[in-house]
Amino acid sequence: MTSLFPALSDDPSSRPALRFGERSLSYAELAAAAGVVAGRVRGAGRVAVWAAPSLETAVGVVGVLLAGAAAVPLNPKSGEKELGHILSDSAPALVLAAPGVELPAPLRALRRIDVDVDADVDADVDVRGGSGAAAGEAVGAEDPALVVYTSGTTGPPKGAVIPRRAIAATLDALADAWQWTEEDVLVHGLPLFHVHGLVLGVLGPLRRGGSVRHLGRFDTQGVTRELSGGATMLFGVPTMYHRIAEALPADPELAKALAGARLLVSGSAALPVHDHERIAAATGRRVVERYGMTETLMNTSVRADGEARAGTVGVPLPGVELRLVEDDGAPVRADDGEGVGEIQVRGPNLFTEYLNRPDATAAAFTADGWFRTGDVAVRDPDGYVRIVGRKATDLIKSGGYKIGAGEIENALLEHPGVREAAVTGEPDADLGERIVAWVVPADPRKPPQEGELADHVARRLAPHKRPRVVRYLDALPRNDMGKIMKRALPS
Repeated sequence: MTSLFPALSDDPSSRPALRFGERSLSYAELAAAAGVVAGRVRGAGRVAVWAAPSLETAVGVVGVLLAGAAAVPLNPKSGEKELGHILSDSAPALVLAAPGVELPAPLRALRRIDVDVDADVDADVDVRGGSGAAAGEAVGAEDPALVVYTSGTTGPPKGAVIPRRAIAATLDALADAWQWTEEDVLVHGLPLFHVHGLVLGVLGPLRRGGSVRHLGRFDTQGVTRELSGGATMLFGVPTMYHRIAEALPADPELAKALAGARLLVSGSAALPVHDHERIAAATGRRVVERYGMTETLMNTSVRADGEARAGTVGVPLPGVELRLVEDDGAPVRADDGEGVGEIQVRGPNLFTEYLNRPDATAAAFTADGWFRTGDVAVRDPDGYVRIVGRKATDLIKSGGYKIGAGEIENALLEHPGVREAAVTGEPDADLGERIVAWVVPADPRKPPQEGELADHVARRLAPHKRPRVVRYLDALPRNDMGKIMKRALPS
């Protein structure tokens, strides 16, 4: 297989590659530093990486990949029980971390290698000649590149084994969809222990030969500074874009910076339509959404040369097949924006297996190789996909209808009295399930009334989609990526 990072081996130069805060590396410096790491981990098999948002994490992961090994990114916020499970399951040979970082107890038994970027950039390492880097390793397209642990909802996290083929296929498909080139400069503040921040946000620019500027910690001031200073693309999650939308009315410099960006991309969860519209109104730029998950990397996206239609995740990426199926596996009968079905995908972007879990791997695929995502969606006549939720928590069967929670949540968020909203179903003797809205009021002293919200949804969608019960909260439970954790809602 050809290198994941041609710019590191094809005459590395002084062009910027990585910048974290005030620290940066050119392609030549990254090639040297990552080459040193590659030489140290060669033959290790799997390598744990303490994935703090730092230059060392990026260099460490690139070095592991250059060596032909597989990186196991570790969330620094994970508790000791979860870390213990991941280490026991993945059995890494060693752990990479920045010098001076104190690692928690479960990691202390592992051999540790410090990624000393400042010392390693001066190393005389030729990544083209095989001194610890890609050219010296026989690495195949199906060889593991990453083992990324998915958040467990019914048990401990599962390790999704992501081959090199999937990374290359996804990043090249996104380059086609987003017209992504070496001239692009990406800015983001995403964590580096999952595919959004690490694969798209770090490995993506490096595969293109462009550069990434990581904010360390997301704030709108950093977005303004970087987009005003030459960055062309912004990656974020809905929580980040919500903060941007909130800040825009009082921050003309932020509006100007966003207006000058080539591409604004949101992912990891649905971006509420009202945030789409507020950003578009203030900047003239529409946010592009895409759809993916750990096991599949990226499946669909709104294209840079297509219509950035709020509430959709665009069309399948090149090489990705996508279908919607009924509970019995039969295809959804109509692509008319109304037929709800589970998304199944197949293509070169898919993971290989759940590590040590042949039962879970087999259950995740159909007999003919389609991956069961567990997400439910509708598809417009022109192929645009609209995610309406998770099959396990967001598909509500009420009064003979199949209803996606996501479209009701978007409708609720269009009400001026609603700050946050989540929708679930609960048993109902008459309807089968009744729709329950969990609402965080914009003004806790004057929450919108239940009947008012029900009428609001019925006018925008259909009467059978109105919430039958409204419950008020001070805040919705969310994970690190801003996704609402519906299983954590009060029972």
